[in-house]
Amino acid sequence: MPHVLRRSSSDVETVQETWSEFVPSARVQALDPQRCRFAWASAQVADFSVIRYELSAGVRSTVQPEDQLLACRVVVEDGWVNEARRDLDPRSPWACSDAPVLVGWEDMAEVRAFVFHRAAAQQLARRLTGDDRLELRVTDSSPISSTAGALWENVHRHVHTSLATLAAPGETHALLEAELTRHALVTTLTTFPTTFLRALESPAQRSPAPTTARRAAAFMDEHARLPITIDDVAQSVHISTRGLQYAFKREFGVSPREYLRRARIAGAHDDLVRGVGSVAQIARRWGFLHVSRFATYYRAEYGVHPRDTLQRV
Repeated sequence: MPHVLRRSSSDVETVQETWSEFVPSARVQALDPQRCRFAWASAQVADFSVIRYELSAGVRSTVQPEDQLLACRVVVEDGWVNEARRDLDPRSPWACSDAPVLVGWEDMAEVRAFVFHRAAAQQLARRLTGDDRLELRVTDSSPISSTAGALWENVHRHVHTSLATLAAPGETHALLEAELTRHALVTTLTTFPTTFLRALESPAQRSPAPTTARRAAAFMDEHARLPITIDDVAQSVHISTRGLQYAFKREFGVSPREYLRRARIAGAHDDLVRGVGSVAQIARRWGFLHVSRFATYYRAEYGVHPRDTLQRV
């Protein structure tokens, strides 16, 4: 279950303590205590945090992640963002993994951020590319395009809202948490110039590899209930995620993601037949955040709405 944190304060020390709790290298160099108004909302799972906060005050701060990858957008009327004596566009998100970034504003700002543990992010990047020597770094803090920056903000909004929704007491949604974390990271790694993007330019395995595809399919059938991603499937059969995509297309005519989704729809069907929960509960148990989308997939496979199957119990 995601750990959700909400704080409101007018205390300067609370601002520093909260931000440093998630990004230890963050430092508030100057903050006007007379105008300080702080409202924080974050959700944290495993090696990933999604953050959104508002801070009213004159602020100067710096961040230099050491073992983290940070992507951030500071929504502000009168602010600036600077990296290595180079001004960044304050209207766009930015990312950093090594070089310090300085941020400041005079009145009020809303800050949106993804924070990833660098080692975990690098492990996923290696699985995706098949490059076991990939050293994950941000090579330019600015997004590759304004469209990519806008997409990152949309994904941030979706992930922040979704993880907060999944924090209901007594419920676990490991499948959804894993997919949301992956979605946030892949979006970040493709929004900004990174060594990950460079690695994607190298050739991927394109041979049919039918045995590998069948082994991957068996792994998905066996582990569909668990919080596995396509990257975990690729690792289980010792191939890159891109290589798995090619192998699956050639062997089955569908993508690995579609195959895994069908396996999970089948598992949800079994739960509906046995009546072990509501449609919404079963959908989330099998990794579907939106019941309407689950119902669409289910109808495509079984020709009826999931509630029709449940009502026959």
